[in-house]
This record gives sequence, C-alpha cells and structure tokens, in this order.
Amino acid sequence: MADEPDEVPKLDVPVGMFEDIEDLKAQIARLSAQVEALTGDDGAELGEASTDDDEVAAGGQAADHAEDEEEWQYPPFILLLDSPEYDDELRALIEWVEGVLVPGYLAEPSSDARWCHLWWQHPVAIARLHALWLAWQEMTDPVSCGYTGPSVWQRDHLDPCMRELRASTGPFAGCTKGEHQIAHRLPGLVPSAWTQPED
Repeated sequence: MADEPDEVPKLDVPVGMFEDIEDLKAQIARLSAQVEALTGDDGAELGEASTDDDEVAAGGQAADHAEDEEEWQYPPFILLLDSPEYDDELRALIEWVEGVLVPGYLAEPSSDARWCHLWWQHPVAIARLHALWLAWQEMTDPVSCGYTGPSVWQRDHLDPCMRELRASTGPFAGCTKGEHQIAHRLPGLVPSAWTQPED
C-alpha cells in the first residue's frame, strides 16, 4: 500500500500514563452514572425528546411519575428533629464523636482547650458536632471528594469547629475535668424595649 509509511515512528509514552488514562475513564464513568441518577436522564442524546416530555405533550401522567420518584432528602438539622429521629441521630453522632473524633483528634483538655465528657448535654455542642459529622460523611467519600476531601474537611470544618467548642468562652467554659455544668450556658433575661419592669 502506498499510503502506509515505510517506518512507524516510536513514541515515548511515560510508563504510568496508561494507568492514569484508565483511572480517568473509570472516574468519568462514575460521574456519568451519578449525573444520570441525579437528573433521571434515560440516556437520550442532546436534542432528543425524552419519554417524559412526550407524555407531557400528549397529556400523559408525567406529574404522577415525578411524585413516585424518591424525593431528595437534605441532611437534618439535629436540633429540629423530634423523637425518635432525634434519638437515633444523636446515638449515631455519639458513636462517631466517641469512636473517631475524640481518639483521633482531641488532645488532653486544658484551660485553653476545654472539653466536656458529657458534651451531649450541651445543645450548642450537639449542633456544632452534628454539622461537623455531616461534613465528615461528605468529605471522606472518595467518589465525590477524591483524595483531598479529608484535608479540606480538617481545614474548613474540623479546625474552626474545635476552636469554637474548645475556646474558653465556648459551651464547655464552666466544665472542668471533675465538674460538669450546663446552666452557665443558658441565656439570661434580655431587657426588651417592648416590656417595662414592674414598679
């Protein structure tokens, strides 16, 4: 054949490049599957009408189909939950705090870095630690956050949360190693322009 060159040029390809390409292909496949799952895409090409569009145009039951799909659930704010959901969420939070956070990240309590062994009796601590735990769940998922998720979690979530909780003015301010106090964090009566003190 006249179109083929006499000699095929040799390409210098780095050894790990093929593995990198295969990793990228796998990541693209996972992301594509996530996008399809989140958008409900049935694989139609751009510009093609989906079956849902056809049903709506024909006066079909697309609204009923949408109601059948599972509704997106946002993470709960623990202080707004009622029992038994609150109890279940608090139990899971306690397991994470006592099993991961305390042994892995907390140093010995001191006057500059306070901690209460009964932290779950402080609503402010519950709220902050629950938010920290939700962020941990998201940021340690390698599918959504890759390799940098844990670092970002520590920088953006763990460190600020611990600074607030363990500060000398934080929710554990009245707690010492041998004593637990929660009454010191309850707000006092705030004067109001709408009410006048009785004479």
